[in-house]
Order: sequence, then C-alpha cells, then structure tokens
Amino acid sequence: MKNTAKTSVTAIGAVLGGRAVLEGRAVLEGRAVLTGTLFFSVALVGLTTNAAETAKDSPARYVLTDAALAKELRADPILKHEATGTVLLKLTEKEREVLAHHAHENGRCGGHELLGELDNKSTLKMATERVGKIFGEFDRQLKRDEEFKLRSMIDIGLPNQPALKDTEIEKAVLEVSEANLKTTVDFLSKFTSRNHKNGDGQTAVLAFKTEIERVLKDSVVPFKIELVPHKNTPMNSLKLTIPGAIKPNEIVVAGGHIDSIAQSFFGGGKKAPGADDNASGSANLLEAARIILKSRQPDKTIEIYWYAGEEGGLLGSAEIAADAKAKAKNVIGVLQLDMTLHPGDGEFKLGSMTDFTSLAMRDHLAKINSAYIGATIIEDQCGYGCSDHASWYKNGFPTLMPFEATKKRMNSNIHTERDVVNAQSSFRHSAMFTKIAVAFLLSL
Repeated sequence: MKNTAKTSVTAIGAVLGGRAVLEGRAVLEGRAVLTGTLFFSVALVGLTTNAAETAKDSPARYVLTDAALAKELRADPILKHEATGTVLLKLTEKEREVLAHHAHENGRCGGHELLGELDNKSTLKMATERVGKIFGEFDRQLKRDEEFKLRSMIDIGLPNQPALKDTEIEKAVLEVSEANLKTTVDFLSKFTSRNHKNGDGQTAVLAFKTEIERVLKDSVVPFKIELVPHKNTPMNSLKLTIPGAIKPNEIVVAGGHIDSIAQSFFGGGKKAPGADDNASGSANLLEAARIILKSRQPDKTIEIYWYAGEEGGLLGSAEIAADAKAKAKNVIGVLQLDMTLHPGDGEFKLGSMTDFTSLAMRDHLAKINSAYIGATIIEDQCGYGCSDHASWYKNGFPTLMPFEATKKRMNSNIHTERDVVNAQSSFRHSAMFTKIAVAFLLSL
C-alpha cells in the first residue's frame, strides 16, 4: 500500500470469528472467511439454510461500504479509511443483496459500490493496493476541502455580498414545467421494472432514449444522445452531450440513475415502478436539458447521464467516472439527482449530503440557491455508496448531491411496488431540483 494512505487507512486483514487469521488457507485467495460473522443476521432477512449455503458458494466480489453498516451486519472489514468511515469487504452477490436491503431499511439508500475493476479471482494483495489508491484519493479530496475552508476564512469580517444574478439563468429556471416532470415520471414508472440485471432495464433505456429524442427534437442547440455499454451490467447508461462553444474541454456533469429495483433476495416477479427512485431525478435531468437546449450554446461542455445499475452497486457510474479519470477529462463539477419527489421535511426543504461531496460544490449550491431557488438547505449524511456521486468522488472529481429530504424522512416506499406517484408526491418540490440542475449547469 502506498504511503499516501498510511495515516488514514487501518489494515484490519482477514478475520475469522473476530480473530485475525494470517496463516494457511483461511483467507481463501483474499476472501475473509467470516463464518458466524458475515452471515449478516440471517433471521433479519429470512434466508433459509439452503439459501445461505447457495450464497456461500456463489462468487465473491470486493465492495466499498460504510463502516457503521458493516458493523451493524457484523462484517469484519479488510481495510478501513478512518476519516470517511469507508470499509472494504468481499461479499457474494446474495450477501450484497442483504447489505443493500439493510441499508435501505435504515434509510441509507444502496449502501455499497461494487469494485468492478476487481473480479472474484483478484487476490487480497491486488484489492488492498487498489483500495489504498482510492483511499489516497479520499485524503486528497478532504485536503481540498480544508484548503477551501482556509481560503474562505479570508473573507471573515467583511460584509456579506448579495448573490449576483445572471438574467439568462434567472429566466431559464422560470421555464421549469411540473407537467413535463410528471409526464416523464409516468413514462418511466409504467415499466413493470427497470432492473439492470435483465432485459427490463435495457428495454426501458431504449424506450427512454426515443422519448428523449422526441422531447428535444426542436432544440436550437446541437446535442448528441448515445448509449453507453458496460462490463458489469447488461444494461446501458444514456449520455447526452451538449458541446461547449468556447471551452469545450471543460466539462460540467449532471446525472441520476435510471434503473429501479424491488428489494427481493431471490428475484421473483415484484413490480419496481421506481417513480421516486429514480424516475424523479431522471425527469429533472431531461427537463433541465430541454430548457438549456432552447437558448444559446453553453460556453463549456455539459454531459448529462442516466446511469445503469446504480442499485447493483453504482455499476454504470463507476465505469463512466473511471473512464473520465483515465482520459484526464477536466470535469469541474458533478451534480447527482437521486430521488426528488417526496418532500419528507416539507416542500422546498432539501437535504444536502456533506459526505463524499465537495465543500466547494456545496458552497456553490448555497450561492445558486440564494440567487435563483430560495430553498431551505439542511445538511445531512448518507454514507458511502448511497448514490452515483460516490463514483465520481472516488475518482477525484468535485461532487454535489441535493436530496429530496434528510435521510430519516426520505420516501419509505422505495424499492417496493408502492414507489408510485401518490398523495405524498410533490412535483412542485421536484421542480426545485430541476431549477438547481439548470442553475448548476449554466453557472459553472
């Protein structure tokens, strides 16, 4: 492991029944054998003995998740990043489903990221070297936050300056249509499921690509819509590119996942309409694109993504963000919209996630909120892997995630067939997030 991670990473190693195991075959090519420890409160999820045996025999993969979540499930980490409370585990697919289920039951969203660059044959040494680099990136992100704080302190004692308004942005946010948002949410939630594992997800993606093209057909600004294939899911992501007219190499990103899931450990035919999670964020992004494409070409390039496989462990966004890093793309800001329809804390009150997001981006949110939105921002945390912004943060890009509410008051119907438009849904509330997206993209 590189020195950059030494101060913040605790090497816990493979554990068996709470004891460090350093000899023989107990590690099984890097996998911590956690008999009696990892099996995650079997009673909690109702797994049968046969199901447990099946889970033990299925291929295991490395994941990043929250230390608190791993502790609740009695899973012993291989590595831990102390400052962020992120841990490395190696889990079978069924164990990951248990992890995701427990995360959602406790208001933590998806709860993990599958490290797709590592497969079930990757050794413990390979995994710790890779994750050591990721944790080193976390350290650099935290250092940038501290530097931003120090720069901001220079202004202490000076009178507060009113936010400067851009008349073009001010006009654009007034174009947001609640009716358009409802049309898109209805379009996506009519699919029985948008599960990334099977043809349901890809069917929905292809249909939504056609719908995007219909909505944007009268645009005056050039754009490109394309499918993005992935290695770790058969479902494609969608990418909309609006090329910059002056600085095309500077890129501003907005995204949200398009897949949906009904929490079921062994499949089954459960419906997963996913109206809030995440047809709502998907609708916000399409409406923002429609508005931006009605006016002039932006100075910098805008990329909007509808990610595949978020519910499976940030699968689509992980590959997209890693590709952006490998190509040294100059991404200056990333906005994530995941669930915007349920005003759990009241309309026009939003949760701003402070973990795995960038202080500079949260400061920018405060400025555009003051100038154009007028929402009440409540700071909150959602843990590692709660949505696709974690993929970009892990790769060193500045991120922002405004959320429909604080996590304790988020929509409790997600991942069930009850995630539909209902009396608690508010398209007025959701429209606020489209306004944020428009102001974020145009102001950066």
